[in-house]
Amino acid sequence: MKRLAGKTAIITGGASGFGEAMAKRFAGEGANVVVADLNLVGAEKVAADIGKTSVAVHADVTRKEEVDVMVKAAMDAFGRIDIMVNNAGFTHRNGSMLGVDEATFDLITGVNMKAIYYSALAVVPIMERQGGGSIITTASTAGLRPRPGLTWYNASKGWAISATKSMAIELAPKNIRVNCLCPVAGETPMLGLFMGEDTPEKRAQFKATVPLGRLSTPLDVANAALWLASSEADFITGVALEVDGGRCI
Repeated sequence: MKRLAGKTAIITGGASGFGEAMAKRFAGEGANVVVADLNLVGAEKVAADIGKTSVAVHADVTRKEEVDVMVKAAMDAFGRIDIMVNNAGFTHRNGSMLGVDEATFDLITGVNMKAIYYSALAVVPIMERQGGGSIITTASTAGLRPRPGLTWYNASKGWAISATKSMAIELAPKNIRVNCLCPVAGETPMLGLFMGEDTPEKRAQFKATVPLGRLSTPLDVANAALWLASSEADFITGVALEVDGGRCI
């Protein structure tokens, strides 16, 4: 039997990068998938690639009403929500913390922090009625070993890790598991922002900090998310799983 047969997953930031890989990996293991993203065209392409077991939804995760619409779309399409993946993320360009304007700071906290709150308000009651569920957030190695030049992003991911552990304690009696992923920088649209600029020299500099000698790939992260979402991880909660080639050692 496929590992996620009969389950429904919502994946934010699902139009590209880690989210796209998760959507396709989950679907390949039998899940119904709601691909949610600000980029509806991209989300629709991913959902079309998957087929009839997937729907696309436009979602600005910084707005509660849009998160609520996203969750309603999942219930309307598939009748249940078993897995909530808070994957959408945002960062400022690598540089001085004093050079980040307030609008960018607010967007970082909205996408990386408040969206987790909004999704919990929407899906926890549903999962409780169903007898359990799994919430997974894409955090970052930046929340464990902060990188210079990414102060406010680092802080938001540290918050996400702490929120994950606290939610795990509170929701355990409801059989809702809460975990997060901590990938090292990877081949996603935000890579250039993390590095300040995307050049061969910057890539080599980043790779040199990873013992296994490469950046993460979307499939690396999708495979880790799949395991956390599956019954194989039924006794795993409150974990910040490093998907980092040894970067945090």
